[in-house]
Amino acid sequence: MNDETQRCGWCGSDPLYVAYHDDEWGRPERDPRALFECLILEGFQAGLSWITILRRRETFRAAFAGFDPAVLATWGEAETLRLLADPGIIRHRGKIEATFAGARAYLVIEAREGFATFIWKHVGGQPVDRQLGSLTQAVAQTEASVALSKALKVEGFKFVGPTTSYAFMQAVGMVNDHLVTCPWHGKMTA
Repeated sequence: MNDETQRCGWCGSDPLYVAYHDDEWGRPERDPRALFECLILEGFQAGLSWITILRRRETFRAAFAGFDPAVLATWGEAETLRLLADPGIIRHRGKIEATFAGARAYLVIEAREGFATFIWKHVGGQPVDRQLGSLTQAVAQTEASVALSKALKVEGFKFVGPTTSYAFMQAVGMVNDHLVTCPWHGKMTA
């Protein structure tokens, strides 16, 4: 894209952030494992900036066995201690343990109805286009993110409050919050 002034302003000019905006953010994601990874990383992001997570994402993937839920569901205290000593990730015991609990919940949901189906039913299976004209119209949560948050918590996920759930929904394209002036706005498809 040649005209950066049209891109959503939140990504600034950091090349990693720009690439994330252009190549990932807001693209409808239906792969259950990719959805799981994003949800877990959004939980780690709580209280931090997303660029912090992006800069450590590959280290997270290595440390957390590629976010394979079947592997993570078996992890416990030994792995928690190992991860707490890893300077390449966010070393927060609660978030690490929540990842293992989330993996166990993921496996139950995937077997029952499919994780992607479970996630996407909160927007009727299709992206919601909010038609944002400016960043001032952005919101931190919606009724759908509150409902998704509650549903995830019932299943055993943690660090999935309504604001984190909304950021997740934006990231995986359940909500199209690209500004209408952004060249990527119209390219979001199901």
